[in-house]
Amino acid sequence: MTGAGDIGVWVMLCYRLPREPSTPRITVWRKLKRLGVAQLADGLVALPADARTREQLEWIAQEIIDAGGDASIWLAQPSTSEQERTVAARMADARTEEYVAVTAEAHAAATAPARERRRTGERLRAELRRITRRDYFPPPQRDTAQAAVRALLDTDPAGHPADATEEVRP
Repeated sequence: MTGAGDIGVWVMLCYRLPREPSTPRITVWRKLKRLGVAQLADGLVALPADARTREQLEWIAQEIIDAGGDASIWLAQPSTSEQERTVAARMADARTEEYVAVTAEAHAAATAPARERRRTGERLRAELRRITRRDYFPPPQRDTAQAAVRALLDTDPAGHPADATEEVRP
C-alpha cells in the first residue's frame, strides 16, 4: 500500500433526490456532468479537491437540499494510489472522447468555405474551453484538439495555412 502522502484529497458529494418531480434530478445531473465529476456510485460523485471544486459541489449540494433531497460534502482520500489512478483514468478517458470528437469535427470543417470554417472554429474553440474547465487529468488528445482548432482558425480564405509572417487573429 502507498503512503497517504502520495494520494490526493478528493471532494465528494453524496446525494439523494426524490424521483418526482424529475426536473431537479435532471438539472443536478447536467451540472455534475458539466463539472466532469467521477461517478463512484449512485448518488456519489467526486472531484480532485481544491477551493473551486469544493465550492461548486457545495452549491450543488445546497440546490439538492432546496429541492427536497439530501446532500453532504466529504473530503476523502482513496486508500491506495491505484484506486486514485483508476478514477483519474476514467475521468481522463471521458475527456479523451470529447477531444477526439472536437478534432474530428475540426478536420471535417477544414475543406468548408472560409465563413463556415471560421464559424465552426469559433464554436469548437468555445467547446474546448468548456472541456478544459472539467479536464482535471489532461490526456494527450487535448493538445491534438487544440492544434486542430487552431489550424482551422489559422487558414486564409482559400483554405491554406496562414503565412507564418502574417499576423493571424483568431
